[in-house]
Amino acid sequence: MNSPGVTHGGASSSIRLAEYSGFEMVTALANGSLPLPSMAETLPFALLPPAAEGEIQLRAKPEARFCNPLNTMHGGWIMTMLDTAMALAAMTTLSRGEICPSHETSAKFVRPIRVDSGEMHIIGQVVSRGRTVITLEGRIEDSQGRLHAHGTSTCLVMGQRP
Repeated sequence: MNSPGVTHGGASSSIRLAEYSGFEMVTALANGSLPLPSMAETLPFALLPPAAEGEIQLRAKPEARFCNPLNTMHGGWIMTMLDTAMALAAMTTLSRGEICPSHETSAKFVRPIRVDSGEMHIIGQVVSRGRTVITLEGRIEDSQGRLHAHGTSTCLVMGQRP
């Protein structure tokens, strides 16, 4: 489930990424100017263009290949969607030359996500942006706004390695 014109291509060179602020990079990922990471081929999602710094939205459709034996979406899929949305929200706050690896992520599963649950809305939001730590929260909701999972994360703000 990709945005029109978006291709997947693995990591872009660090030199090219240093040309972008985090907000510019996430916008370029969303509009297809930069390829989404190849992980998005395995766990497909659509990245919506960020409306504001510190906020991101993804769209993803549950697929049978990600179900657990109970025929609900595996927790790994849910965690990955939350982690991706929160990390991208953190990224929108970065200056050129900064990176923000995830430090920790946790999730709470509120109601099952099934293959027939329809398109899920994944929201990542910055709660606090400090000099060295970004605190985030994320939500997975269905199209009616019902909460299925939520989580928190922290990312570390670091200068990019040479």
